[in-house]
Amino acid sequence: MGNNVFRYFLEWLKLEIAPKKYIQWLDEHIHAYFAVGAPLLGAAETVKGTLSGFTFGLPVSEGTARLMFNSFGSSMWMMPISKYCRTDDVYWKHFSDGSQNKHHTYHCDQREYQSNYSGWPTNVVNIEIPSMRGIDAYPSITEIDQANISPMECGLPTHLSFSALEVSDGTFFKTIEDYDPDSKRVLHQLYTSYHGDPVVNPLTPWDRPPLKNIFCIYGVDSKTEVGYYFAPSGKPYPDNWIITDVIYEIEGSLYSRSGNLAEGNPGAASGDGTVPYHSLSWCKNWLGPKVNITRAPQSEHDGSDVQVHLNVEHHHEADIVPNMTKSPRVKYITYYEDSESLPGKRTAVWELDKGNHRNLVRSSVLMRELWLEMWHDTHPDAKSKFVTKAKRGPLRDEDCYWDYGKARCAWSEHCEYRYVFGDVHLGQSCRLRNSSADLLLHYV
Repeated sequence: MGNNVFRYFLEWLKLEIAPKKYIQWLDEHIHAYFAVGAPLLGAAETVKGTLSGFTFGLPVSEGTARLMFNSFGSSMWMMPISKYCRTDDVYWKHFSDGSQNKHHTYHCDQREYQSNYSGWPTNVVNIEIPSMRGIDAYPSITEIDQANISPMECGLPTHLSFSALEVSDGTFFKTIEDYDPDSKRVLHQLYTSYHGDPVVNPLTPWDRPPLKNIFCIYGVDSKTEVGYYFAPSGKPYPDNWIITDVIYEIEGSLYSRSGNLAEGNPGAASGDGTVPYHSLSWCKNWLGPKVNITRAPQSEHDGSDVQVHLNVEHHHEADIVPNMTKSPRVKYITYYEDSESLPGKRTAVWELDKGNHRNLVRSSVLMRELWLEMWHDTHPDAKSKFVTKAKRGPLRDEDCYWDYGKARCAWSEHCEYRYVFGDVHLGQSCRLRNSSADLLLHYV
């Protein structure tokens, strides 16, 4: 959500100050933008929250969670969107005939109609709605009234599928308008607060912001929901829909909730447990035409398991999949960094194996990498464009630990056993030999 707010701020600022001052203001006030777990093309879980509710582990029913979710105006901000469709540039409309307040229609290139699923792994929504065809097959209106049965319960079901575009442009909600009492409100909010927003329609792909330094960081290879099957539950609103099946992406494959292989176009990896991979990795389009790729273990390492590919060709809107190996017992972090980029600009993408969307900002590995990068950027003697990945040693006393196999402190060249009153186990007594300032000189 914070990434979407930041995008809106940048677009708002563009309209508030003179065009010549816009880039100058950004350069003076924003050194770097760290997009952590950004849902750049939305997330399928937003649809689940809108139709059936998502409790986030809270002790409430899904129906109550649905009511709460739909009461927030920002909920639809993370709706799945097509990477092939955009709307008119609101910025230039402010200098035209004042039509900026009108509904912004989507303009899609041919790939939207030639490919399936709007660039997603599968259709986001598959729903079963009643059909009133075949009158003889149903009870009479009198019989329905006497049995207190709604027309929704006695119609033969019709199975419909909707792509990401059909969700974000309102087609899906328009289709179920007669079967869901919340759809009219959702449509009104979608048209007025999103499609008709005077600053930007946030349900469109995001181009690279004109900032000097951008780091896009996310987790990969976790089981992530990418599509749903809904059906009427027979219960009153807000519990009128149930999920009959879920499509997951798991490390480059699609599976249903029952474990069967599902059809679709899976990406090279899976997402972070909340946001699908193709949505997270959209920021790879922000990289330059040549990219340096480095894969290294997330934990402290001596450099023996570091793999590097330099000047890899990168084509716009094409994923970058490195031909590198992975040990099944090791979690890696893969760095994609500009080799050639726009003058004065840097872009980097970091993929953390098994990084969970909701816990990524609490990851000690991520905090270490962020701290090293910022320290490197501000150091007057920094020689490289990005901080070196050659090795990662302990930088704090907390990074030292006891190696029970060797009966000594691990990283003996950096750590030593030094007991301090209050230590309750051997690992706590392992501390740095030298100060952190001396160790940091290895990363200049």
